[in-house]
Formats: sequence, structure tokens, C-alpha cells
Amino acid sequence: MVSTFRRYFTRHMNALRIASWGIPAIPQQGPVIVYSNHPAWWDAAIYVLTADRFFPSYESYAPIDAAMLKQYGIFGRIGAFGVDLESPRGAVDFLRTGAEILSAPDRALWITAQGRFGDVRERPLGLKPGVAHIVERAPDCTILPLAIEYGFWLERGAEAFLAFGQPMRGQDLLNLSRADRLERLESALTTTLDHLSADVQSRDPARFRAVLEGRAGIGGIYDGWRRMAAALRGRAFDPSHEGRPS
Repeated sequence: MVSTFRRYFTRHMNALRIASWGIPAIPQQGPVIVYSNHPAWWDAAIYVLTADRFFPSYESYAPIDAAMLKQYGIFGRIGAFGVDLESPRGAVDFLRTGAEILSAPDRALWITAQGRFGDVRERPLGLKPGVAHIVERAPDCTILPLAIEYGFWLERGAEAFLAFGQPMRGQDLLNLSRADRLERLESALTTTLDHLSADVQSRDPARFRAVLEGRAGIGGIYDGWRRMAAALRGRAFDPSHEGRPS
């Protein structure tokens, strides 16, 4: 199933890149909560690919809008569970299901903590309180902020960027009130987002590690001409934007 997402990503995107400083610190034991901003539809695919690459020993789960799950049933086959985002009952169901998932030490819960799509430049992030409440159900968990951003560099396809922030222990967060806990979680994610955005704006690939790469180039008639020109001159064809056609 992961291979399906990998093929889809590489067909439509140029690359998935992680900041060199943002490699996740995987805990020695205990369940994991990964919470992120929610900039685009692609986030669900990013979760799948990132979990497979960096958390292969964990069973990963993620809440998803119940209406969206009906439309994209494939996500239900890889650990997504439906939540009614518009009702108090939905919040109760999220906490109950989340607690069940986090009762096992080899499971990870991935949460788009804004609960809606939001621009990466939006401040404050406005995280939903559920991400602070779920910690109470899993005090032995490790919590990791995950920053996600998308942008266009040199190629036709977009780049997906991500970075994990510093891990937090559930027990430490439980020493805070719910309001202070939510503020701490939002501050940690904001800091990670700001750091990632600075690297994205630099447009320097050396600041990142490529997790997955798609096809470079424009395609169609233009790349066909460049390929032919390179062949006529006996040179290897580089399809990237900076590649030489001749």
C-alpha cells in the first residue's frame, strides 16, 4: 500500500525533503504522538511516506475527517479512522480511539493539530485542544512536532519539505495545565515551522536530505527537443531545469 503512495507522489511531485537538523529522535520505548500543521491535501500522503521512512517499527494511525474518509477510502486501509470534526461527539470519539491506539508501546498517532487547512505563515497556528488532552490518556508517550511546507524551486513539480522538532515527554507536559500545555505544544511547532521556512526560503538543497525524489524536467515537446539535442552532440541528457540540453 505504501508503494502506491510512493508512486503517486513521485508522479506528481518533484521531491520530499527533510531538513538536516529535523531528523526525528525516535524514542527507545513507548508510544509516539506526532502532531503537525495542516497546509495542504498532500499532508496525508506525507504522513504515510514519513511514517514508512522514519518509523518503520511502529504501527501508525491518524484521525481524518469522516466525510473525507468516505471519499478516500484507501486511507482507512492504512490506519486512518474517521472523526466528526463538527460535533462534541467527534472530540469524544477521537480521545477514546486515540487512547486505545496509544495503549500499545509500538504505535504512533499522527495528528493534523490545526483541524483544518491553514497557511504556513498563519500565526497563531490555532491548534485544537484535543492534541493537549490526548496526552493525558498516554502519559508515557513521546510527543514530536512536525513542520510541513510546500514550495516550488527549479522544477515543474512542487517540493514537499518537513522537519521534526525537539521531542517532549508526556509526563513533563502533564505537569502543566491544559491551557499551558496547549501553548507549549503550539510554541514548539511554531518554532519548528519558522526554522523550516527559513531553510525553504534559502532554496539551498544542501540544507536538506532527499527522502524521495520524482522526475525532474518539464516533459512533453520541450524535453523531447532537449533530449534529441543532447543525443546529437553525444552527451548525456539531464532533464533537470539546470541541466544542459546540449
